[in-house]
Amino acid sequence: MNDEWRTIDDEEVDEGTMLLMQRGEREFVISVDHLTLMTSESNLSELELGRVPCERLQNRANPRVLLAGLGMGYTLRAALDALPAAARVEVVELNTVIAYWCRGPMAVLTDHAVDDSRVELFYGDVAERIRRAGDAPEGYDAIILDLYQGTFDANDDSGHPHYGRAALERTRRALVPGGILAVWTEEADSGFEQRLKSVGFDFEALQPELEGPQHVVYLAW
Repeated sequence: MNDEWRTIDDEEVDEGTMLLMQRGEREFVISVDHLTLMTSESNLSELELGRVPCERLQNRANPRVLLAGLGMGYTLRAALDALPAAARVEVVELNTVIAYWCRGPMAVLTDHAVDDSRVELFYGDVAERIRRAGDAPEGYDAIILDLYQGTFDANDDSGHPHYGRAALERTRRALVPGGILAVWTEEADSGFEQRLKSVGFDFEALQPELEGPQHVVYLAW
């Protein structure tokens, strides 16, 4: 058994050098300039982020879901497992290499979730896609944001493109009546909660991990 971590790929991104490291068959770490972004061993909050909102869509005939970003694919896998066969899932990812890794070495983690026939993959900023959806006749039944920086970046920036007040207003317009916004963040964020309330969202905060990192999944409607 190989207990040594090895770098199996790297890519230059805006934040620095992104590394994919592997140990054994199913242990992976993605980091940028020595900062760990995600690991295959800590994924409970990501699974809940995908599962909980999509379970609430099971009675809808053909729900439309927007998910960003892709990460290791756990959130996408959980969403697909909870959605009906006629669902459509639009996945938006900034870095093309992430999708390459999810289709390649990390596919074992999610049973090739990216290649599910319900999935359509796009590259770019999800904020722009949400902006366009707010002006379109067809909205989303769920918008799921699994962005590694979490919500705290917006607390000193009212114009934050994903979690600022104006961004949340656009997100609300992009949802169909009864639609759900699901957001991952590092821990409970009172500033984000106030912004949700200010644009008319009701919300609940879930904390899936009983031990270890106290990551939070916000559900808003």
